[in-house]
Amino acid sequence: MGNGLSDQAPIFSSLPSFQSFHIVILGLDSAGKTTVLYRLQFNEFVNTVPTKGFNTEKIKVTLGNSKTVTFHFWDVGGQEKLRPLWKSYTRCTDGIVFVVDSVDVERMEEAKTELHKITRISENQGVPVLIIANKQDLRNSLSLSEIEKMLAMSELSSSTPWHLQPTCAIIGDGLKEGLEKLHDMIIKRRKMLRQQKKKR
Repeated sequence: MGNGLSDQAPIFSSLPSFQSFHIVILGLDSAGKTTVLYRLQFNEFVNTVPTKGFNTEKIKVTLGNSKTVTFHFWDVGGQEKLRPLWKSYTRCTDGIVFVVDSVDVERMEEAKTELHKITRISENQGVPVLIIANKQDLRNSLSLSEIEKMLAMSELSSSTPWHLQPTCAIIGDGLKEGLEKLHDMIIKRRKMLRQQKKKR
């Protein structure tokens, strides 16, 4: 899965530098996907333009347990004409980051449709999803419970682990915590897949 080293993960468990994860960043246009990517990469706000194709960055992140892991992020454009391409990027991914604009109530139904569509693809069954509720710093942003309800998170497949994280990508609030949750979900899934292989 992902980086070709996953089957040998136990051998490298004492060498954190070998921990690499393929992550796709999806969401509607103007949700803040590229802002998330470059806040993680440079730890500063980068003014962005709409993504016409994709951006990709390898980013080393030190998690709470002082373990450094490498995330290979693919930030894919969210315009309607680009969405059919999403499934090409999610093939063999370790995790999906789905960014929603917490202020854009009118497009929450559209975000829900796209989120459910991408998680129902057979190759994505069981792939952990981190939903980033971006722009939480704005006064008129929806609460997490409202977003959870509007995105119909309870209707996602029971095999799809997910976490809803409040963030403000411009200043970076909540991003690291969200990545830690995603990392935990990925590790849990890898262990489960290894155990299933052993049983065969």
